[in-house]
Amino acid sequence: MFLDRVDLYCKAGDGGDGCASFRREAHVPRGGPNGGDGGKGGDVVVLADVNVSSLAHLIGHKHWNGEKGSNGQSSQKTGKNGEDAIIMVPPGTLVLDSKRGHLLRDMKQSGDRVVVAKGGNRGRGNRHFATATHQAPREFEHGGEGETRDISLELKLIADVGLLGKPNAGKSTLLSRLSKAHPEIAAYPFTTKYPNLGLVRVGFDHQFVVADIPGLIEGAHAGVGLGHEFLKHVERTRVLVHLVEPSPMDQTDPIQNYRQIREEMRLYDPSLMERPEIIVITKSELPDAAPVAELLEEELGHPIMQISSATGSNLDQLVRMIIDELQKLEVEA
Repeated sequence: MFLDRVDLYCKAGDGGDGCASFRREAHVPRGGPNGGDGGKGGDVVVLADVNVSSLAHLIGHKHWNGEKGSNGQSSQKTGKNGEDAIIMVPPGTLVLDSKRGHLLRDMKQSGDRVVVAKGGNRGRGNRHFATATHQAPREFEHGGEGETRDISLELKLIADVGLLGKPNAGKSTLLSRLSKAHPEIAAYPFTTKYPNLGLVRVGFDHQFVVADIPGLIEGAHAGVGLGHEFLKHVERTRVLVHLVEPSPMDQTDPIQNYRQIREEMRLYDPSLMERPEIIVITKSELPDAAPVAELLEEELGHPIMQISSATGSNLDQLVRMIIDELQKLEVEA
């Protein structure tokens, strides 16, 4: 199952206790206090790393604990600081406070980090409590308690390219032809319930991640079916490839299907209408493909590419168009 959101419980390490001890040496009858401080508790840190591509590695690891700081020792020896707990996430992850609901950090680039739970302060040893009138203090401090926090990690950008269309439009088949992904494919709609991701490599210079977005249906903007989940995935892609099936199994009008999906996107988030979109007619080996392409060209006022995942027709040209659109976005950024 695709994982684009995960909830975690974070507990930073407690600080180490200070030490109450006194200097003891031969011929030094009144050695003063020499208790060392405890170590600081380890933080819980979220770190973005370009080598991490998803949140799947966090399945089964819901609790993250920083290490407790070591206690101080005699001879003014400070305890060891606790090790930080590092949660690795891909760039493009939102770190949210689950209970308060506010954004802690948008991890935009590799190397971005945020401390979500701060380790407890070190406890002071008894040497800190010595005064002119209190030269043999036995007081010391316990280490501070580490913070706790419930956080949610949510992928803001799941892929460079999102494949969208009506159920059974051929999105999963196209993904399997462009990449090494192996999504479930069947001759009935709604075989894809979660986005499938695939990496497309073009020579040594270009690569991009493609997401097979589950089929959108009427009323998705209002939450019909899993509408909000589906549209949220669309929102997290940079370029859209809209697949129009020329002969839908349900006998619906392919042009109207295209309009309907665009309307669902507009109603959910009007800014999605400005997202770069490549429109293609799938299954070009079918006799209805060319007439549907002509009708869509008349409506939109520009040429519409016809592709076939079965025969491989025009797939190279589609990849080239995708790369061009992604490069335009990089220039604009």
